[in-house]
Amino acid sequence: MAKFDKSRLPSRHVSVGPERAPHRSYYYAMGLTEEEIARPFVGIASAGNDSAPCNTTLNAQADICRQGVNEAGGMPRRFNTITVTDGIAMGHQGMKSSLVSREVIADSVELSVRGHCYDALVGFAGCDKSLPGMMMAMLRLNVPSIFVYGGSILPGRFHDKDVTVVDVFEAVGQHAAGNCPLKELTALEKVACPGHGACGGQFTANTMACVGEAIGLSLPNSNMAPAPYKSREEIAVAAGRQVMQLLEHNLRPRDICTRAAFENAARVVAATGGSTNAALHLPAMAHEAGIAFDLHDVAEIFKSTPYIADLKPGGRYVAKDMHEAGGVYMAMKTLLDGGFLDPEPMTVTGRTLGENIEEITWNPDQKVFYDVAHPITPTGGVVGLEGTLAPEGAIVKVAGMERLQFTGPARVFECEEDAFEAVEQRRIEEGCVIVIRYEGPKGGPGMREMLATTAALYGQGMGEKVALITDGRFSGATRGFCIGHVGPEAADRGPIALVEDGDEIAIDAAQGTIDLNVPASVLDERRKAWQPRANDYQSGALWRYAQNVGPAYAGAVTHPGAAKETHVFADI
Repeated sequence: MAKFDKSRLPSRHVSVGPERAPHRSYYYAMGLTEEEIARPFVGIASAGNDSAPCNTTLNAQADICRQGVNEAGGMPRRFNTITVTDGIAMGHQGMKSSLVSREVIADSVELSVRGHCYDALVGFAGCDKSLPGMMMAMLRLNVPSIFVYGGSILPGRFHDKDVTVVDVFEAVGQHAAGNCPLKELTALEKVACPGHGACGGQFTANTMACVGEAIGLSLPNSNMAPAPYKSREEIAVAAGRQVMQLLEHNLRPRDICTRAAFENAARVVAATGGSTNAALHLPAMAHEAGIAFDLHDVAEIFKSTPYIADLKPGGRYVAKDMHEAGGVYMAMKTLLDGGFLDPEPMTVTGRTLGENIEEITWNPDQKVFYDVAHPITPTGGVVGLEGTLAPEGAIVKVAGMERLQFTGPARVFECEEDAFEAVEQRRIEEGCVIVIRYEGPKGGPGMREMLATTAALYGQGMGEKVALITDGRFSGATRGFCIGHVGPEAADRGPIALVEDGDEIAIDAAQGTIDLNVPASVLDERRKAWQPRANDYQSGALWRYAQNVGPAYAGAVTHPGAAKETHVFADI
C-alpha cells in the first residue's frame, strides 16, 4: 500500500493541522479513526436514484467501490448527484430538463469535491446526460479520476425477438396507424425492459459509455458489462483500487484526455453508429479541458470513419451482445489496426491506449463488429451537415439508412407537441420535410429530444418517407432521416426561424449539405419581419440556463471553460 503525503493534496485543507480540529471532529462523528483521516479523501459520486432502471444499481456499485479505495490506502467519501432520465422525460415538457441536468450534474459534482476538498474521484453514471456530466466534472476539477458506467439493461423478449424500449415507442406509432392492437402494445410494454440497466442499443448512454473507454477515463472493457452481471461489482472495486494508483502517480484527466484522445472517441462514436448527442457532449467535455473541438471537428472525423458495429437502432444487436463479442476494445482493435486510432494517448490504466489494445486478440467468430477492411459502410454511422439552413452545422445519424438524399417542401411546427399531434392524427404527407423549431438550447429552453415524434413516424412506416429537421436534439434511439442541432437556432434568428410552409429544403447526407432553397432577398425580408418568441420559462433553472447557454455546435455550454481558468482545483 502506497504512503501518501497530504501536504500537496486538497484534503489537507480539511484534515491536517491544529486549525482543522473542528473539521476532524465531524469525521470522528462518522466513525473514522485518526489513521483513516490521515489518508487521501476519494469522492465517490453516484447518479443513482429510483427514477428509472438506468440508475437503480448505481448506489450499490458506488458503495462496493469503497472496498477498492480502502484496500489501496484511500478514504472513500460517497455522495450523490441527480439524473433526469430521458425515457421518462421524453415526449412532454419534462424533456426540457434533460440537457440542463448535464450542467447541474457537472456543477454539483464540482461543488461537492471543491467544498469537501477531495483528492480524487470515481464517478458512477447510468443515463444519457449523467455520463458526460460526470466526465465534464472530472475534466473541470482535474483530480485523478475514473469513470464507471452502471451497465446496460438486458434485452426484453417479445414474439421470440430481442426488444428494447425503442420498440415500445415505435409501437405507439403503429397503434396510432391502426397496425398494433392496444392489447399487443400493453403486452410489449410489460416485457421490453426486463430489469436494471440503461437502454440496451447503441443509444446515447451506451455511446457515451464507449466514449469513456475510448477517451481513456474508464477501465478497459468495463462499461459494456450489463448492469445485472456480477462482474460489475469487480469493476467497481477495481476502479476504487486503480484511482489510488492514479493519485500516487498524479495522473490526471487532462493528461489523459488530449486532443488525440477526443479524436479517438469521435472515431469510436462513428464506427459504432453511436448517438448524435455525442456531437454535443464531446465538444462540451473538450471545453472543460481547454481543447478546441466543436461539431465541425467531430463531423470531419466522422467523414472518414468506417461504420463497423451492427448495433441497434440501425442494426441487429444490443449492448449485451457487444459485451459478449469483446466490448469496446474489440471495436478499437480493428480500428487501430486499420490506422483509424492514435495509440499514444494515456489511459487510467497508466498505460497508453495502444498498449491496452495490444492485449486484445481479434475474434473472427463474433458477429457484432466487422473488420475495417470489410465495413458495413465505408463512412461513419453519424454525419455532419452544413449549408444555408444550418451555417453553424447540423448532425444526422445514417447508420442503417438506405436513403442519403432528400428534397421536399417544408412543414413547419413551432414546438414538438404540435408536430407529434400532426403525426398521431396522420396529417403528415409523404415527401415533406418536417421542421420543428424553437427547441434549441436557448429557445426551448433545454434542447429537447424528439424520440416520441420520430418513433411514431417510424411506427407508421414513414421513417424514411419524410425528413425531420430541428434545432433541438434526437435521442440516440432515433432512426430515420432526422437532422438535429441545426444552428444558429431559431431563438438566435438562424435561418431555421425564417422557414415557411412549402419552402424547398434539400439534404444530402453523402455530401454533408443542408440547404434552404429560398432566394436571399426573400429571406432578408422575412428577417426584417421576424419577432423573438417568448417561452413559458421566465424564472427558475430553465430561465437561468437560457441566459447562459451557448450554441449547440460548441457543446451548449454555460461557462467560459478551462481557457479562462486562473487555477485548477486539483492544485489548491
